[in-house]
Amino acid sequence: MSSFCTGNIEHFIRGYQICAASEGKSPNTIAIVTNSVRYFSNFLTSHGLSTDVTQISHHEVRAFILYLRQKARFLGHPYNRTDGRPVSGSTVNCYLRSLRAFFSWLLSEGIVTENPFARVKIPKAPKKVIATFSDDQIRRLLGVINVKKPEGYRDYCIIMTLLDTAMRVTELCNIRLSDLQLEDGVIKVWGKGNKQRLVPIGKQVQRCLWRYISRYRPELANDRSDFLFVTRDGRPLTKDRIDKIVRAYGKKADVVGVRCSPHTFRHSAAVRFLRNGGDVFSLQRMLGHNSLEMTRRYCELADIDVKRAHIAASPVDNLAIAPGLRSRPVKNTPGVQHPTATSNL
Repeated sequence: MSSFCTGNIEHFIRGYQICAASEGKSPNTIAIVTNSVRYFSNFLTSHGLSTDVTQISHHEVRAFILYLRQKARFLGHPYNRTDGRPVSGSTVNCYLRSLRAFFSWLLSEGIVTENPFARVKIPKAPKKVIATFSDDQIRRLLGVINVKKPEGYRDYCIIMTLLDTAMRVTELCNIRLSDLQLEDGVIKVWGKGNKQRLVPIGKQVQRCLWRYISRYRPELANDRSDFLFVTRDGRPLTKDRIDKIVRAYGKKADVVGVRCSPHTFRHSAAVRFLRNGGDVFSLQRMLGHNSLEMTRRYCELADIDVKRAHIAASPVDNLAIAPGLRSRPVKNTPGVQHPTATSNL
């Protein structure tokens, strides 16, 4: 094996980043994989194990899984104190899927001859019920915003847009004026993998965005930037900045029992879309999901309204069956019990 094919795991991180970026993977995905690989590298070093990618096998991966399952969350974190609780199953699953993607890249590049994850079954992430905002919480959130100030009206538009479109906060940050089609009621959104989709907006959001652009949006920092949502000095808002804005309003509105974040608006929008009669295929396109697998989770959250939906959309009740067919006498057949009769079934 050539000298290129041997080396510390850290040596190949930059190569992965370049290849992943050239393939159109999102910066967030690349960052998650990078951080996971470095965390794994630190584990190997601290336990006296080889960090040579050609020497890493399924044994080291399984040792890492056991370590993650026994480790207290935030242990050794520079900013957050540990509360003694173990790392969540979702976090473990994310680490391992990211590592598997990295080793798959190493294998495709011919750097390793086998992916150690070929012999490892990644523990499934637990399915959690995603808490969404109630109608009252949404009204309180919007009610504490001072819409008479430019920044306040901007924040009001941000929350309204997130709630009406179910888009990701990173997608919202990247909206440019040229992406808006207000007259048609749609926004061109660039999603994961640099995939483009058209997301519809309602009349209220159309009016809010028009008023924000025409009356409240500040001048841009430079002529080359035409981002929709900008800071007071005309610079594009970042994901972290919007996250802080939403959290601050949540605290001011005394919203409890649900995480006050931009992503919660995405969940809330998806569930409300289904409860208001929207279909799952349209929701899939709105959310930018490649398959219905993720979208089905929102169907489960909206299940409390299944009975109400069935009353309106019952397959049998909506058939034009002649009354005579329904009232026809039932023939008694020996050994066959009529469905209206008492049964143990």
